[in-house]
Amino acid sequence: MTSVNTAVDLVGYLAAILTTTAFVPQAWLTWQRKRAEGVSLAMYSMMLVGVMCWLSYGIMLSAWPIIIANVVTLFLASFIFVMKLIYK
Repeated sequence: MTSVNTAVDLVGYLAAILTTTAFVPQAWLTWQRKRAEGVSLAMYSMMLVGVMCWLSYGIMLSAWPIIIANVVTLFLASFIFVMKLIYK
């Protein structure tokens, strides 16, 4: 692996960590309060479809930063989506 590829992967992993962990506070707050009135069902529906597309794209490219980030993001966004349905 060249240093350019390593730098590219590091940027990818950093982006993955930041964008994926951005869902943690919302998931935690929703779980803790057992309320989801501030969560948009339409937004999370679109987000889930988009994350599934990104995951498929990452798998097609064998791009591990994209795959890992989107597997975790899919889990967190799905959790928030389900909590929205439960705590409607």
